[in-house]
Amino acid sequence: MRSFSFFQKVSRAFHDYPSLSHLIVVSTVSGGSLIAYSDAAYSDSNTPTGRHVVAADEGETKKRKVVVLGSGWAGTSFLRNLNSPSYEVQVISPRNYFAFTPLLPSVTCGTVEARSIVEPIRNIVKKKNVDVSYWEAECVKIDEQNKKVYCQSKQGMDSNGKKEFAVDYDYLIIAIGAQSNTFNIPGVEENCHFLKEVEDAQEIRRTVIDSFEKASLPELSDDERKKILHFVVVGGGPTGVEFAAELHDFVNEDLVNLYPMVKDLARITILEAADHILSMFDKRITDFAEQKFKRDGIDVKLGSMVVKVTDKEISAKTKGNGELSSIPYGMIVWSTGIGTRPVIKDFMKQIGQGSRRVLATDEWLRVEGTDSIYALGDCATINQRRVMEDISAIFSKADKDKSGTLTVKEFQEVIDDICERYPQVELYLKNKPMRDITDLLKEAKGDVAKESIELNIEEFKSALSQVDYEMKHLPATAQVAAQQGVYLARCFNRMEECEKNPEGPLRFRGEGRHRFHPFRYKHLGQFAPLGGEQTAAQLPGDWISIGRSTQWLWYSVYASKQVSWRTRALVISDWTRRFIFGRDSSRI
Repeated sequence: MRSFSFFQKVSRAFHDYPSLSHLIVVSTVSGGSLIAYSDAAYSDSNTPTGRHVVAADEGETKKRKVVVLGSGWAGTSFLRNLNSPSYEVQVISPRNYFAFTPLLPSVTCGTVEARSIVEPIRNIVKKKNVDVSYWEAECVKIDEQNKKVYCQSKQGMDSNGKKEFAVDYDYLIIAIGAQSNTFNIPGVEENCHFLKEVEDAQEIRRTVIDSFEKASLPELSDDERKKILHFVVVGGGPTGVEFAAELHDFVNEDLVNLYPMVKDLARITILEAADHILSMFDKRITDFAEQKFKRDGIDVKLGSMVVKVTDKEISAKTKGNGELSSIPYGMIVWSTGIGTRPVIKDFMKQIGQGSRRVLATDEWLRVEGTDSIYALGDCATINQRRVMEDISAIFSKADKDKSGTLTVKEFQEVIDDICERYPQVELYLKNKPMRDITDLLKEAKGDVAKESIELNIEEFKSALSQVDYEMKHLPATAQVAAQQGVYLARCFNRMEECEKNPEGPLRFRGEGRHRFHPFRYKHLGQFAPLGGEQTAAQLPGDWISIGRSTQWLWYSVYASKQVSWRTRALVISDWTRRFIFGRDSSRI
């Protein structure tokens, strides 16, 4: 490692984080490696700032009200890990359950039943030692100035078909996720299926079955049948690729036996605007996926950007030559990314973030420009502080003797705090072929002995000038949202304690110390199921695994990630049923 050895890091991790409770279990299954792991647990010290909190008066027993908007990965993770009885929690969401969204593509084809991947929110919170209640409603407006949220419910409807009410809060947790991004392309909203909710997956399943039933009717030409059975997936990301793979297996393993008349007419096409599918994965996985899909007969059209969708065909422009083509289809699934919900757009305008693409928070998940509102999951992004913005303050803090120059020893004394506050510094050191921080300083000063290195402010700026290029936005994944929920819950659990005993890394802007460590995402790997009982996995340490043994790893991890033993048992039983009896092809 750069500023300290690997073994020093491990030793310090166990010293600083004694409450880490998650394990990595390694075993061997059918000749392949099987690893079951869970989301990173944060120690109690890895939690955001109590400076956002106003302490209650001594002797006051009134609970502070926390309103949680959303019941997805971020909101549910927060609720599951909040255990402080000093809060009154109100959950508001238009759906009264948590859905395990990574298995939605499996629901579209009957591999897993919809009911197997959902758990009622009331089941999740009923055994907690926290005052939690739930209302089925949708937030339509956030009033930050008056600390209110306005919601609409279909329950107890008024003459307009909706019932609106306001809710006060002391702290607001925004975790309402995002919506599918249509990029304002004409016809997408009216003619495409999306895959964001359980209801979307169920509707896709019914449409697939309807397509085969319709194509089996007499007096249709083969051209008409081919059009009806042409399934198009727009977007070559993980969701689109997994759906295409699931649909291919469903058609070729189950439906061809039930619809022999049309068994050779079904086609699947993936339209991807980029040069490769699964572009966020390692190139080895991308190449394998493209080659496998080619063998399976899935047509992958790269560099194809959709410009218009009608009820009969898709118009796509080819990258490079700009050639327009029309593609007849029977069903389209749109999976091209996420967009901001209208209520978030309106809120962003209120707080001066109207020009941004998504809601911005600081490293403690607090919405920038507010005091008591936090946002996590797909609806927000962390606006990481740049080193060069605070370079003078960092230099001043490190220069303890106020000599105007910085020695290696002085810099090494604060490097840990700098890496904690500015994660891009640690990334920069890891990605450069150096032994430690000394080499970084030598680059700015020249080839001199370690003991002789003294940098002035300009040389120090030069040494760190490239660091901010390592800054990266977190991906909009369930893994990120779940970790943010755990982190924020740990913060709320310790707020009162940390108001009395502040701790954490040095603050380079102003005096004092942060009461909590900034949020740090720990990437635990990602999967790409490719059909035919084959899955690709990209795990920490640049470990790539592809094949049938990786499929068993996928089964293991996804079963272990279910939020209850009930859903875990249901999902495993669905997989077992599919192995024995195949997928259900009924329309219900």
